[in-house]
Amino acid sequence: MSTLQGNDFEDGNVLGGPFAEIFVHDLTAATGQCRFCGLDGPMAAVHVYTRAPGVVVRCPGCQEVLLRLVSTPRGLELDASGLSHLSWRL
Repeated sequence: MSTLQGNDFEDGNVLGGPFAEIFVHDLTAATGQCRFCGLDGPMAAVHVYTRAPGVVVRCPGCQEVLLRLVSTPRGLELDASGLSHLSWRL
């Protein structure tokens, strides 16, 4: 488990911008479960790090990586391997 210091993150409400190109429904309105610690909660509450080549989304409980989104010359690459599930109430 990695240890992060300081508050260099933003809350999950910033996910609406960069992830709008991928998801039809607003990601900030979704609920997700961390594959590592089992925390189940709103994506609007995750920790989002944007000071990198892409966007890194971490669990607010255990700080493990839930999602990564990177724009490359080939297109967008999404890694959601840190999530057990992602769901929306429609």
